[in-house]
Amino acid sequence: RRMPFHRTMRPFFIAVFVLGACGTLIFMLWKPSTRWLLGPVETTAAPVREIISLRTDKNLTTVLLWFWPFGITFDPNVCSAYYGIDGCFITADRNYFSEADAVVIHHRDISPDLSNLPQQERPLYQMWVWFNMENPSYSDRFLGMDDLFNLTLNYRLDADIPMPHVYLVPEKSEEDFVPPNKDKLVCWIVSNWKEHYIRVKYFNELSKHIKITTYGRGFGDYHYGNALSTMASCKFYLSFENSIYIDYITEKLYNPLSVGTVPVVLGTHRENYEKLVLGDSFIHVDDFNSPKDLADYLLYLDKNDDMYRKYFQWRKHYKVRQVGLWSEPSCQACDYIRKRRQFRVANNLNKWYWGY
Repeated sequence: RRMPFHRTMRPFFIAVFVLGACGTLIFMLWKPSTRWLLGPVETTAAPVREIISLRTDKNLTTVLLWFWPFGITFDPNVCSAYYGIDGCFITADRNYFSEADAVVIHHRDISPDLSNLPQQERPLYQMWVWFNMENPSYSDRFLGMDDLFNLTLNYRLDADIPMPHVYLVPEKSEEDFVPPNKDKLVCWIVSNWKEHYIRVKYFNELSKHIKITTYGRGFGDYHYGNALSTMASCKFYLSFENSIYIDYITEKLYNPLSVGTVPVVLGTHRENYEKLVLGDSFIHVDDFNSPKDLADYLLYLDKNDDMYRKYFQWRKHYKVRQVGLWSEPSCQACDYIRKRRQFRVANNLNKWYWGY
């Protein structure tokens, strides 16, 4: 016997009613955004999708030099050829600001009121790199620096991107190094002469006990020829820094080491120097109780050739290098950004660098 039509369709109508009720309930509880009904909406914030594409959908990392350091221009795109760092695009063209992965800002070119820093809206993914190779005595401290930068690029070894002025690289040599001919015992070339400097006071006392051949504006000598050739002609060179700060070891150490002269250093403590070069490659003034004791030791080495030559044994295993100013720091900043994408803030810059 055939079942009536209305009884056959009853389950279907019940199912439709239940589904409809559930749909109505869901629609009442869930209130989706209606912005899609209004069409495209302008916004000042960069969309997340755009940020991701800029950071991952390109092969090059863009680093913008906001200032040429001290106004000195150079070829910035030598990272691969000179330093073996690939995938970098370094530019000083500020039109690239909005797409730069990092902006390197040289401290000594910043205005005291920070007015010459970027005024555009800062992209969320962009890193600002504080760059300074001068010591705190020659770097003005500005308010508003904390929480402004993401990374530090500096000669200090505890910087995010450490960039020491001088360092060693492994290089084997089968032959013993023979230093160039020497016709002077101790030499010093100095331009920045101030009586209150520790190095000036030490020199004044040391010169009472040993002959020191001096050059440079500090001594009224403007015509001493090539500085490196002059250093090479001396057995010892006074590598006296103008200021004493942790890790502040400059070309004053590199230059004599590079030309085969033994540096006599005055600066940070010996252990600090030994983080960068070998301990038997230099003489530290702190190793002696007085300038006279140092003078006596230098006179002793002058008469003992075997002892003097021990200061060059490091050359059988290493070669000394100097940081490539100004291209190398920007290349190292690019390399850091390429390898480390995590966000961070240098929120204690003034205290870290100036101590307050």
